[in-house]
Amino acid sequence: MAETQVDENADEKHDARAERRTARLAKQIQAFGRAHGGAEAQLAYIGRRGARIVLVGEDGDWGDLMAPSYAVAQSAAEKAGVTVHESFDGEFAAKVRTGPYEWKRMAGIQLGGSGNS
Repeated sequence: MAETQVDENADEKHDARAERRTARLAKQIQAFGRAHGGAEAQLAYIGRRGARIVLVGEDGDWGDLMAPSYAVAQSAAEKAGVTVHESFDGEFAAKVRTGPYEWKRMAGIQLGGSGNS
């Protein structure tokens, strides 16, 4: 009986932590949207590390957030009220505005140089 009680308490703590993380991510997503005239998202499962939430603002600026799981990422995006795209291509990808930093970094990677210069 005591073992069951310990398991239930651990599950409750895990659920509460996931809910807090979801709420925090949703607030961050909403803040990004307010700062950039709205936002859309794409979620990417990246293994045991969790999921990446890529945000693209209406002004073309972009950013990303990490969630501890894909389920938390989905829940945060839903709670924030953003459109979630299945993939990062087509019209969605075309909305991204890249600057000199990104171009330099991509060129370095493509040419075999340092991607962090």
